[in-house]
Amino acid sequence: MIKHHPTSSVLRHFVAGELPVSVAVIVASHVELCDECRAAVQLLTEQAAAQAFDDTVMGEALSGLQSDTPIEDDEFFKAFDFDAATVSDITGSDAANMIESITEQSALINSALAQTVNEIEISGTRIKLPRAIKSIALREWQGLGKLSRARLALEDQELRASLLHIDKGGSVPCHTHKGFEITLILRGSFEDEMGSYREGDFMWLDGDHTHQPVTKEGCVCLTVSSDAIHFTQGMSQLLNPIGRFIY
Repeated sequence: MIKHHPTSSVLRHFVAGELPVSVAVIVASHVELCDECRAAVQLLTEQAAAQAFDDTVMGEALSGLQSDTPIEDDEFFKAFDFDAATVSDITGSDAANMIESITEQSALINSALAQTVNEIEISGTRIKLPRAIKSIALREWQGLGKLSRARLALEDQELRASLLHIDKGGSVPCHTHKGFEITLILRGSFEDEMGSYREGDFMWLDGDHTHQPVTKEGCVCLTVSSDAIHFTQGMSQLLNPIGRFIY
C-alpha cells in the first residue's frame, strides 16, 4: 500500500500545468501508480474545467446552442468565421470523408514519433517504466559500489532527473540536501531514519532532512534533484567538494 504522496498543493500545480518538466514527469509517474492521487487529479481536473467554462464568453455562446436558431445563423459559429459552406460540410454527408481524411493524417504523424521503451533490465530484473518516461532517452549507466545511476535526457535548467538503482544490501551514506530531492520508488523498498518506503511511495526532501537510506532487497527509484547532496558523516564527507557533479 502506498503511504507517501505529493501534497495537495503539488497536485493542484500539476493539474494547472505549472510544474517544471522534470517535476511534472515524476508526479505523473506517481499518479499512474496511485489510485488515491489519480482520483484526486481527476477531481481537480474536473473542477478546473468547470471553473474555466464558468462565466466565460464561451459559456454564454454555448447557451445559444440550446436555441432553435439554425446553426449557420448562430452567433457562436459566426464568431469563429465559419461560413455556410463550411458548416454544411461538417454537418452534411461529407463529414465522414473529412473525419477519415483527418484520421489518415494523424497516422502519418504518429509513425514519425520516437519509439517508446516499456521496460528496462537492471541486474537481471525487468522493470516496467511509467508512461511519462517511456519516450525520454536514458543516458549511460554509471556505478559506484552498489549504487548506479542513469540520467534521463531531459533538459530542465538546474533540475536533474535520473533512474537510481541500489543493489541488495546497499545504502547511501548519511546526507542532507542543498536543494530538494524528489524520489519515487518504482521497484523494491528502502528504509531510513524517518520510516520505510515501498513501490509507488513519493518523497520530497530538502535541507530540513538528514537520512541514510538502506535497502535489504534492492530498489529502483526515479529521482529529481535541484542541487547537490551534502554528506554529513565519515569518509563520505570527502566527496562534498565534488558533490555538485554527483547529484
